Amino acid sequence: MPHCQQRSALKLLGIIASLVMGGWLAAGLAPAQADDQTTIPPEKLFAPQALPDIVEGKADAPVTIVEYASMTCPHCARFHAETYPALLSKYVNTGKVRFILREFPLDPRAAAAFMLARCAGDGDKRTAVIDLLFNSQQSWAESDKPLDTLSGLMRQTGMSAKDFDACLNNQSLYNNVIKERDDAGKDFVIDATPTFFINGKKYSGEISIDALSKIIDPLLAKK
Repeated sequence: MPHCQQRSALKLLGIIASLVMGGWLAAGLAPAQADDQTTIPPEKLFAPQALPDIVEGKADAPVTIVEYASMTCPHCARFHAETYPALLSKYVNTGKVRFILREFPLDPRAAAAFMLARCAGDGDKRTAVIDLLFNSQQSWAESDKPLDTLSGLMRQTGMSAKDFDACLNNQSLYNNVIKERDDAGKDFVIDATPTFFINGKKYSGEISIDALSKIIDPLLAKK
């Protein structure tokens, strides 16, 4: 199970341009397994992060899911393609679950993708870019020219070439993306993606909607 590795705070344009396919990591376990030894209290899990949380769903939903993902992780992409839409329809949009995705980049390409999503804007704009980049993951994560591919994808969202370059050279944003990852690795013992916290209880690995329902429904029944 790969561990996240701290990268020096260099200009991302130079880092990504020098990468080859073998340099990107993807981690995950299938199916998800509960870590019976790890339950994070709410005051710790929801303490202010390096980056503000983007929350989907009602603030007072009885169940909260926090996902730590890497944009280059194929297990994360499959979760967002197969499980996430059903999660939204069945639980988030009905007020039963609130969902938070936090950045846990396992490599510079994933860090760049998260930065571009943050530069797109808050709320729905960031979420839309996350969806776009997960859905097109192979095209840029496996590309010999990831910058060109990412730039083309971001043009679909209205981001100019100038704004694209400025985003990837935003040292403060890069530092916060990396801090979000490193803090989670230290505080919540995360070393692979996807990792979920469902009402504070840790689950590591990819998870189907059926498996997720078996976790969520008993929590709803207690309310």
